[in-house]
Amino acid sequence: MKFKHLNITLGLFVLLLIPTLALAHGISEEDKAAMLSGGYLQYLWLGASHMLTGYDHLLFIFGVIFFLTGFKDIVKYITIFTLGHSLTLVFATILGITANYFLVDAVIALSVCYKGFDNLDGFKKYLKMPSPNLLWVIFIFGLIHGFGLSTRLQQLPLGETGLIMRILSFNVGVELGQITALTVMLVLIAGWRRTKSFAQFSTLSNAGLIAAGAFLFLMQMHGYTHTTDPDEFGFSTDNHHHEHLRMEEKVAEEQRKQHDSLF
Repeated sequence: MKFKHLNITLGLFVLLLIPTLALAHGISEEDKAAMLSGGYLQYLWLGASHMLTGYDHLLFIFGVIFFLTGFKDIVKYITIFTLGHSLTLVFATILGITANYFLVDAVIALSVCYKGFDNLDGFKKYLKMPSPNLLWVIFIFGLIHGFGLSTRLQQLPLGETGLIMRILSFNVGVELGQITALTVMLVLIAGWRRTKSFAQFSTLSNAGLIAAGAFLFLMQMHGYTHTTDPDEFGFSTDNHHHEHLRMEEKVAEEQRKQHDSLF
């Protein structure tokens, strides 16, 4: 029976870590091509799929809700996280504020480590201090998560016409993806919480969060320091500007073809 419950624990982590195997957190070439001719629904779909394959975001949410049992608490903390990442996603993209996305994602990975450490009551046990206010912590990490989403969205040549609607469509998609993932997590955790193994393996699970966050941090730092092989972990910063130029050339070519077809 213990092995059965251990499998449930491992299954939860596999569910969250499957996207790491595909390293699908960036904007794929297929998504970029689809954006050239796609409308707002395409951006909505991209936002949803990006969240559902955003293993670092999902792991952080998993850590946030792990010990929450009350509906009001879940709504409160998820709402403040949503507010945080929506603010930076929208305004950083509109204002063109960006940064090296490997470094941003490295900080996001550390947020996963933080939540696992906090869930283990690490501040009291090891630092002899009370845990920082969780509401403010989640809001601040929400801002950072949103900035990470913005750096990815800005890989696309968003243009100026309809810019705000594209960003908002992407953000709505992110929220829909988050709701979908959150629903699955809550169902799984609610079922697991009714078993004896929840108490037995909760420590192991949150230690696993710290380990997963550390692995993701190292992965992002590898991507930052190894820009000569950008395809391994996404698009390198060295190629970021060239990627925009190449995509803008595609847009211009499409516009020329449409113009020629009219005459």
